[in-house]
Amino acid sequence: MKQTLSFFGIGLFLGILFIKSEVASWFRIYEMFQFKSFHMYGIIGSAIALGIVIVKYLKHTQAKDINGKDILIVPKDKGFVRYISGGIIFGLGWALAGACPGPMYVLLGSGFASILVLILGALLGTFAYGLLKNKLPH
Repeated sequence: MKQTLSFFGIGLFLGILFIKSEVASWFRIYEMFQFKSFHMYGIIGSAIALGIVIVKYLKHTQAKDINGKDILIVPKDKGFVRYISGGIIFGLGWALAGACPGPMYVLLGSGFASILVLILGALLGTFAYGLLKNKLPH
């Protein structure tokens, strides 16, 4: 129960942060894809930089999770086509929908019920990938 409340608190904090920083704003996303503003690139870039620092810290300190188990970061398989094609599909979906997976739930919480169509599409796409994963070229 304590862990669930912690996750809920973190999610609530991130939801507020996404709304206040306008990450969930369709206009900001549209502006980014037209290269008219640095706003979203700055947020994404700072998230990448922070992620790099945190991963390096976790690897350097051999950190443990809240249950005392080692945090293992397994290297991804090398490949070019899979990452380019996946990135293109993700980017096209993001551009067409105007929302990436994180802010979709924030938008739903903000009362935009039409986002349920996108959430359903994302879940179906994830399910389809799970079914097809072993049949895709490596």
